[in-house]
Amino acid sequence: MNEGDYVKVAFFGECMVELSGQPLQRTFGGDTLNTALYLARLGISRNISVSYATALGVDNISAEMLAAWQRERIDTHMVRKLENKLPGLYLVETEPNGERHFHYWRNDSAAKFYFSTAAATPLEQAIDRNEFDALYISGISLAILAEDAKATLVTLLDRHRQLGGKVLFDNNFRPQLWTEKQAQYWYSQVLPFVDIALMTEEDDQRVWGDNDIVARCCRFGCNEVVIKRGSDPCEVVSHLQSPKPRRIYVDANDIGNVVDTCAAGDSFAAGYLAGRLSGVDEKQSAELGHRLASIVIQHPGAIIPATAMTSLL
Repeated sequence: MNEGDYVKVAFFGECMVELSGQPLQRTFGGDTLNTALYLARLGISRNISVSYATALGVDNISAEMLAAWQRERIDTHMVRKLENKLPGLYLVETEPNGERHFHYWRNDSAAKFYFSTAAATPLEQAIDRNEFDALYISGISLAILAEDAKATLVTLLDRHRQLGGKVLFDNNFRPQLWTEKQAQYWYSQVLPFVDIALMTEEDDQRVWGDNDIVARCCRFGCNEVVIKRGSDPCEVVSHLQSPKPRRIYVDANDIGNVVDTCAAGDSFAAGYLAGRLSGVDEKQSAELGHRLASIVIQHPGAIIPATAMTSLL
């Protein structure tokens, strides 16, 4: 993925109906979809294209979500439409300081059943055709799946790497979905295939119970790790498998008017990857991630208007 190349990135995960604000408004969001959408916007001028793989229903809300993604130039040919299933739903309560609390209704969401077919899914077919340069998943992508489907996804990461693709991983951990022990096991299965790991420090500490992020990623074979610390400087360690890894710290933007921290980490990931996948160095990529996140948190909801991002496009 050198400068000047046209990079194709596929995402797998779940997008849900979002209820937030006062009065409540219905939008949509989900960690991988948030990152995919922001990367799609940034990618227009950076030769990056984005595809999204998930499952939706055949209801009107699912159709609205699909149309909205397509308007954002997200390729949706890998989206499965399942009869008798609906998207998950979550309600966001936001405190005056911008911190938020989530309430989920997703136990039977369509995305959980993406791999529930004897035939190869569109994502599996696309990987076999070597359609993508990079495949992005998160801890939530894994957590929502049944155990056999988790194993299928890990097998796809292996296959993608064997075909020369890159794997991108965000460790987003939601205790409502699984235990720390379960997350440890499956993260251990995923990390050996990961090229760039985007790790929220708080989530990693909760899963593993220590501060050993960089050493652990190195031990599993990752080559680059970004430690996200909210408003504190992020830490980027690259060339992990070389004798002399490179470590930098990049300050976050100082924002006085925080409206909603929803999607802050997801948008940072999009900015960082937009830089790295277009040939920009680690420092400039982290700065782009911070700049985008600082804009996102000054607006309500996970997805902000594209017009608010004009300076970055």
